[in-house]
Amino acid sequence: MNSIAQQITQYLFDWRGGNPTALENLIALVYDDLRRLARRYLRRERSSHTLQTAALVNETYLRLLTQQPIDWQDHTHFFAVAARIMRHLLIDHARTRRYAKRNGDRQITLDEQCAATPEPSCDLLALNESLERLALIDPRKARIVELRYFVGLSVEEAAAALNLSDITIKREWLKAKAWLFREMSRQPV
Repeated sequence: MNSIAQQITQYLFDWRGGNPTALENLIALVYDDLRRLARRYLRRERSSHTLQTAALVNETYLRLLTQQPIDWQDHTHFFAVAARIMRHLLIDHARTRRYAKRNGDRQITLDEQCAATPEPSCDLLALNESLERLALIDPRKARIVELRYFVGLSVEEAAAALNLSDITIKREWLKAKAWLFREMSRQPV
């Protein structure tokens, strides 16, 4: 683990231990990484999306503060939680927008790349619903999708985070992508 990752992990442990300055130090250290993560998410959204990078990061920060105490494991766990929060914020935003427009008959555009790359044609709501179904039948595959697709971890980083071999991550990643594509293709348009 590099020194920045070790610092992040130490701040997480200190924050969990009740040190209020640890959170300030942590946010200062990870802010740019959270912005990159938010930009990655927003690149997948339509160009007219109303949420901005800074707003997504700030809302994520607020959600982290109001979460029940988390037993932080390391820096990877922190970014996985932050990515999950961002994903849920965008899903809530999409649901609100869909509800406001009362456009339930909107078409979902899918391609095979949707589950594997950050293509704007991916419907975040459809992907989220499919991922939730996958988590019910195979939580490990769902976790791998979260780490690879949403957090942006490499195969090696995901393997280290889940204590699995690289080949297992690759195999499960391929199976999960195929399953998600099949599920998303079945959803009504």
